[in-house]
Amino acid sequence: MVFDFLKGQFIDVIHWTDDTRDTMVWRFERQGHEIKYGAKLTVREGQAAVFVHEGQIADVFGPGLYMLETNNMPIMTALQHWDHGFQSPFKSEIYFINTTRFNDLKWGTKNPIMTRDPEFGPVRLRAFGTYSMRVTDPARFMSEIVGTDGEFTADEISFQIRNVILQEMSRALAASNIPVLDMAANTADLGKLVATAINPKIAEYGLSLPELYIENISLPEAVEAALDKRTSMGIVGDLNRYMQFNAAEGMAQANSAAGAAMGAGMGAGIGMGMAQNMGPWGAAPAAASAPQMAPPPPPPPAPEKLWHTAKDGATHGPFSRSHLGRMITEGAFARETLVWTAGQDGWKPAGEIAELAQLFTVAPPPPPGA
Repeated sequence: MVFDFLKGQFIDVIHWTDDTRDTMVWRFERQGHEIKYGAKLTVREGQAAVFVHEGQIADVFGPGLYMLETNNMPIMTALQHWDHGFQSPFKSEIYFINTTRFNDLKWGTKNPIMTRDPEFGPVRLRAFGTYSMRVTDPARFMSEIVGTDGEFTADEISFQIRNVILQEMSRALAASNIPVLDMAANTADLGKLVATAINPKIAEYGLSLPELYIENISLPEAVEAALDKRTSMGIVGDLNRYMQFNAAEGMAQANSAAGAAMGAGMGAGIGMGMAQNMGPWGAAPAAASAPQMAPPPPPPPAPEKLWHTAKDGATHGPFSRSHLGRMITEGAFARETLVWTAGQDGWKPAGEIAELAQLFTVAPPPPPGA
């Protein structure tokens, strides 16, 4: 009976079944019991066991089944000066460490990152994404981060990891020289660049970041609104043609103000014409000759083309044809000048366009001494 009682005071099976998603370190609770020499230690896949003896980190065990004897605990044996005939129980703290990946951890910029864009100049960027983390060096992780914490979760270290990510992310974005409009196509490369730069610092904690993703890089709302307007102008294209189309569409709508005004004007014109053909009492005179059909009005003149010119990489205009004629006399317009107008396929020399080539045949020669 006494033997059975003493045997119950010793722990002879040591293991940890992890049923949580965020626990990184769990201390095996002995409740004052000593560990029996030759006890069984079970370390499952995705775990490591760290022995701490009298405040010092001793042996570290990877996945497997171990008999706690002198040949399996070299550091503990050296610390205790055990000989090979040692058979007594011993006391030691045992920490189980989860070495699997902790996925879908969030990071994001608290404050905007200032960077210089080659097109827009200085801009402020915000970014956010996810990363995964795992313990690669259990002993270093215990000494640098955990200490004597009996139950350590991923949330307790994620704040520090986020700070390291943001510091390196700020440096990477500022030094990337990637235009803001092209960053969406380069987030994967930026994520790899940041993860590679972070790993040496994270390794000091006994950790690694197998994955780091940048989900979004955004501009301030005012800048995004300006970009939306710029995109809209690009879609509209020729502003004059766009305004003409809008005016015609508005006049074609019967319920629009422009359509109503147009209908009222046409009705007034028809009424005035009928009144002129009728007598003072509203009837046509008997001796009046048969009414003659009024000739149709002439078609409206075609709208004058407006021309743009290109010189030294910059565009000028629009100019009317008569204005270009005056520019010839001033020496500011020549046959070789590149011009463009709405509906034309690309830029062409003025001398190759029939409408403009005539200007050079009637233009006077340059004055003497010019």
